[in-house]
Amino acid sequence: MKLEDMNFDEKMGELSAIIGEEERKRGILIPALHQIQNKSGYLDPEELKELSESLNISLTEIYSVASFYKMFHFKPRGRKVVKVCMGTACYVRGAKVVLDSLSEEFDVKDGATTKDLTMTLETVGCVGCCGLAPVVTCNEEVVGEIDGKKLDEFINSIKEE
Repeated sequence: MKLEDMNFDEKMGELSAIIGEEERKRGILIPALHQIQNKSGYLDPEELKELSESLNISLTEIYSVASFYKMFHFKPRGRKVVKVCMGTACYVRGAKVVLDSLSEEFDVKDGATTKDLTMTLETVGCVGCCGLAPVVTCNEEVVGEIDGKKLDEFINSIKEE
């Protein structure tokens, strides 16, 4: 990530005319992190080091900012990001069975990614679709009312791609 590649005025809008150079560099940090993650799928340590040098911000501070936000990831993620809702309605209606089945089928634990980068498995507190419990999302697509047959179909759809 080269500082020259970032358009401060475009990213910062009207603020760029008011704030100083150091503040501008700090202000561009989160958009720069997004750009790195969009390119690589995660925050590559080498690119973070280059960003640190370009912005003259310590690597420690960059990691501190990035680790604060759940949207940033420090490891490669799967092509499919599967999130199992563990909210009360989903849990009562079998979300734990869904999570355990996915974990066993793909040999991956909650919060981890398969070795072949097929899938990242995560749990979330609530998806907001309690009437469809149990619910999973796959790359933001909601799949509800997961029962045995639907779970098998869901697993097969992940394997096919």
